[in-house]
Amino acid sequence: MSELVLGAVAYDAKVVTIWEGFKAYFNAHGLAFDFVLYSNYERQVAAHLRGDIDVAWNSPLAWVDTRRAAPDRAKAIAMRDTDRDLTSVVLVRADGAAASAGRIETVADLRRVAVGALDSPQATLIPLLALAEAGVGRGVEAVCHDVLVGKHGDHIGGERDAVKALLAGTVDAACVIDGNRLAFAREGLFAPGQLRVLLQTGPYDHCNFTVLAETPATDVLRELLLAMSYDDPAVRPLLDMEGLTRWLPGRTSGYALLERAVGETEPGRGVPAPFTRAR
Repeated sequence: MSELVLGAVAYDAKVVTIWEGFKAYFNAHGLAFDFVLYSNYERQVAAHLRGDIDVAWNSPLAWVDTRRAAPDRAKAIAMRDTDRDLTSVVLVRADGAAASAGRIETVADLRRVAVGALDSPQATLIPLLALAEAGVGRGVEAVCHDVLVGKHGDHIGGERDAVKALLAGTVDAACVIDGNRLAFAREGLFAPGQLRVLLQTGPYDHCNFTVLAETPATDVLRELLLAMSYDDPAVRPLLDMEGLTRWLPGRTSGYALLERAVGETEPGRGVPAPFTRAR
């Protein structure tokens, strides 16, 4: 069985520690394994399509891009337990204050909405689609916080900046994944009762291991992933850093919202109608 090469995006320094640890684990369990790190998901998707890597640890947007480029070959073989059934929220000031005159009672009252990076599924693409379908007015400005574009929102920088803009009163609302809303509340970024949820999106899935060809090596990788135990001291620190307690089989039913959101954007990952991107 030949060596299996995985691609991953270096969105944080801990990525090196994570994959060096998994490499040692896989090698010790009989799977010849190595990994290549990319600076952005676009390069990783292109490398996967060229055959430079055998499997990709993909963001949801990278999965959608890969599936669209190779619809008959792309398969999701595994994902984290924390990748399933996530939601995003649109936050507003609890007192109804708006960046301009008036109050924010419904989505129709919004004029400026802070989002994460332009390519963030959870903090831009999916919540803007939800707002559009909920009846937001035409010409509403989407204020992007383009932290680490190319990483597809695999960080909290853009979302934190979006909430800060809401707190500063320069926007009417901020879009974040619900898990970050809870994290920001715990760390004291905003006071209890200071913000409220105006809208919550439907559920969607996040990252997955993507392959374009199932081979004996990818089968072994999937088996080793699904067999990992959080009680194993050899892998528990790695699972903690990667944000899961167990690996689950891959599924693709949870990407419908993102597929629709990408289909609504202008070429080049713009914002969907009826929004305009603030300059």
